[in-house]
Amino acid sequence: MKTTTALRQLLQRPGIVRSLGAHDVFSALVMEQAGIDMLFAGGFGLAASALGMPDVGLMTLTEMAEVVRRMADRLSIPVVADGDTGHGDLHNVARTVREIESAGAAGILLEDQVHPKRCGHLAGKEVIPAAEMRLKLRAALDARRDPEFVIFARTDALAVEGFDSAIERAGGYAAEGADVCFVEGPTSGEQLRQIPQKLDVPLLANMLTGGVTPVVPFAELEQMGYKIAVCPIAGLLATGAVIRRLTESVLQSGRVDLTTDALMTFEEVKSVLGLQETLDLRRRLES
Repeated sequence: MKTTTALRQLLQRPGIVRSLGAHDVFSALVMEQAGIDMLFAGGFGLAASALGMPDVGLMTLTEMAEVVRRMADRLSIPVVADGDTGHGDLHNVARTVREIESAGAAGILLEDQVHPKRCGHLAGKEVIPAAEMRLKLRAALDARRDPEFVIFARTDALAVEGFDSAIERAGGYAAEGADVCFVEGPTSGEQLRQIPQKLDVPLLANMLTGGVTPVVPFAELEQMGYKIAVCPIAGLLATGAVIRRLTESVLQSGRVDLTTDALMTFEEVKSVLGLQETLDLRRRLES
């Protein structure tokens, strides 16, 4: 089954779609094998992993497409890629969609920030006019080759223009044909609850640990009316914490075995990577 079809089926089935952000292919494999429904290749985690830099629009389209290509090649579950602002004007948006779709993603997330963008939970964001974003969505819809490729439309207007403007923008993006909408940065549980009450479109809730939005259980988000819940940087935070603990252990004791309770075993890593299947290639081909 195509991953675009698989993502469409996830959106149509009852219940909330559970998702995490994967910052590299290894973390994506671990998440898939643990049973997650779908994955986001998000700009914050990928900029941190690939560049060691913050998410302020530094990842280029070609860098993002290459990461998505490697990730999608190793996974069977859908991957949704962060398309940022489309990396420029309408022509750039069209190219971004084509490149990300060709890389094997099941969908792309496009936002209405001014280019270059910044993480949605950072101060100082700016947004383009809603009419310009609607043109970008038309360009995105026109550019996709597979009609099942999913277009996510994100608005960052809440922090810039207020709640009502964000709702109006998201409704307009849905009317333009966006498959899923995402109002970034609600700052209270009440705002989280109001968004699904005011929008009749599949909605994504962003549970960014440490961000401006309160983190609530997926089951509660489902009751509110959200269709997808994503924790975009939880894997990155977990990785950073364990690596720091490991490094401190090495520096303080000269040993790594004091942190084994927090580590995967070597056998588990080999299993995640499919070592035995790789080694069995010659035997399988010769049999």
